[in-house]
Amino acid sequence: MKLNQVFSGLLLTTLLVAGCKSTQSTTTSAPSPNANKEVLFTIDGTPYYTDEFVRVYNKNLDLVKDDSQKDLDNYLDLFIGYKLKVKKAEKLGLQEDKKYQGELKSYRTQLAKNYLTDTKVTDELIEEAYNRSGKEIKASHILFLADENASPADTLKAYNKAVEVRKKALAGEDFGKLAQQYSEDPSAKENKGDLGYFSVFRMVYPFENGAYNTPKGQISEPVRTRFGYHIIKVDDVRENRGDIQVAHIMLLSPKDGNPEDAAKVKSRIDEIYQKLQQGEDFSSLAKQFSDDKTSAEAGGELPKFSSGELTSTDFENQAFSLKNPGDITKPFKTQFGWHIIKLMNKYPVKTLEEVKPDFENRIRRDDRSKLIAASMTKKLREKYSIKTDQDLYAKVEKAFNDSLYSHKWSIPANADSYNKTLLTINNDKNLTGKEFLQYAHSQQRTGAWPRPLSRAVNDLYERYKDEQLSAYYNDNLENEFPEFAATMQEYRDGLLLFDLMEKEIWNKAKTDTIGLQKYYNAHKDNYLWKQRAEAEVFSSTDEKAAQEARKYLTEGKDAAFIKQKLNTGKITIMEKSGTFEKGSSDFPESAGWHEGISDVIKQDGYYYVVNEKKVLPAGPKSFEESKGRVINDYQQYLENTWVDDLKKEFTIKVNQDVFEKVKKELNQ
Repeated sequence: MKLNQVFSGLLLTTLLVAGCKSTQSTTTSAPSPNANKEVLFTIDGTPYYTDEFVRVYNKNLDLVKDDSQKDLDNYLDLFIGYKLKVKKAEKLGLQEDKKYQGELKSYRTQLAKNYLTDTKVTDELIEEAYNRSGKEIKASHILFLADENASPADTLKAYNKAVEVRKKALAGEDFGKLAQQYSEDPSAKENKGDLGYFSVFRMVYPFENGAYNTPKGQISEPVRTRFGYHIIKVDDVRENRGDIQVAHIMLLSPKDGNPEDAAKVKSRIDEIYQKLQQGEDFSSLAKQFSDDKTSAEAGGELPKFSSGELTSTDFENQAFSLKNPGDITKPFKTQFGWHIIKLMNKYPVKTLEEVKPDFENRIRRDDRSKLIAASMTKKLREKYSIKTDQDLYAKVEKAFNDSLYSHKWSIPANADSYNKTLLTINNDKNLTGKEFLQYAHSQQRTGAWPRPLSRAVNDLYERYKDEQLSAYYNDNLENEFPEFAATMQEYRDGLLLFDLMEKEIWNKAKTDTIGLQKYYNAHKDNYLWKQRAEAEVFSSTDEKAAQEARKYLTEGKDAAFIKQKLNTGKITIMEKSGTFEKGSSDFPESAGWHEGISDVIKQDGYYYVVNEKKVLPAGPKSFEESKGRVINDYQQYLENTWVDDLKKEFTIKVNQDVFEKVKKELNQ
């Protein structure tokens, strides 16, 4: 979401989006503490009220670490600055941009999902999913295709096939061979229907139900999903493996797949593994040699994970195969490269409270959501009044014919004669017979309609009513829930601010070459290189090996020669070359900064020899070398001066009496 990019440089906006996220996670929010809102200030006559200021301040108070920003006078200044930027965006007409409108609509759709749900049913489904998540099922299946819109005859045909093949399996015929012979899942020819181990949310919900409700070693009754009918054989059930934390050393495979380079990577991982076998520290080797830079600085440690969370099943299986903290794997290869894993810790299965937010999101994305929608529809029918003009409905019903069953039905030529109110919701939303006919025409391909025709039309009309009820409720969320309205307002402002910042600050900072150069010239002391050295760094846990490496260096031997001589039988010496800046963790602190070969240096359990080929003095970075940071600093400079300009462009009037009342209320 692009909005997140806005908030890195704007305290108040950061706080607003944090509040936005917190509201997004729940449909319950405390009402405004200042019900009798008053005008706190105006910008060019547009009023901004106390309730919004109080709500935002209270909501974000705990997020503010700088006490000066908790000061209400300072906070009001920040708040006014924020609203000034939004006002500027509106003045420029950025709210008319189609991209902005599309993203705002998308966000509202996402936020509304929290309000278009039945909490009780959702909680029951979460509990069911959690209970299932304690097990992992190994199953095979045989599929008989019949999509959701299949005719009753085709559906029955697929069902009967499933029944017949199930009988064969129950009679003792090999399930895998039956899958190869009868399954309409293309992969069955190769895998004999074997799906491997899976847990909750890995399969469509009806299939998951069939698998979890079938005892180990048995075969399910035919299970209907949107793909067709399945018979499922549960081969094994095991306990969930819980969470695990590991550290790893990874060497990336060559991008071009060059065999010679690939061989070098394999040789390097084997060298590292030998050093681990010799007792060297895993963390130190990860810091020196792992290509996963995000974990290398932490000694290769990764965040804990559970089965199915990583993109590599091989990595997961290798990790879970380790038994005791400290155990390491042999080098193994994944699609990313070569790895060695060390087990740090194993954790039990998470509690219900820990997984609840994630499970709730998953439930909304799978077939379980249909159960929630049905429950919500029932509540809306009880909440709102619904009236149908029965005389017009009888006329509408006669407009249909049997071509509906072949999905070729057309709206009558005299459709305008149906342009009268057919359906009324809550006495303030009227929908015409013509609108229903248009809906029916667009939906006729979405189902296998029942007979007689009157029943098919009734099914269409009931679906239409449910969709219109949901749409009515959705359209009125701002009126039903004040916190929803507040969140949407904050998001509207945030999106406008992003577009404005992009137009007025970010793009300008990137393209204003004269301004950038001028800013760099005035602030050169902020962009400096530390002292650097182009060098080779040799390391070993064996002092004698380090001394020998130094001797070879003084004789003019290169790194390849030294490693060939010293790494016989076991890995005793490692080498890393490049340009090292003062303070680099890869460069021994006491090596000094002078060209030549150092003495043997002991540091953190290792012996180092450094061959410094060229020493580069500390000094200013060129404009090109520091351009990225200059752009960031220039952006911040432009923004800081920009607010002052906006205060001159717009007329701001603060109601001081009202503000004093607000301060008194908030300081109680």
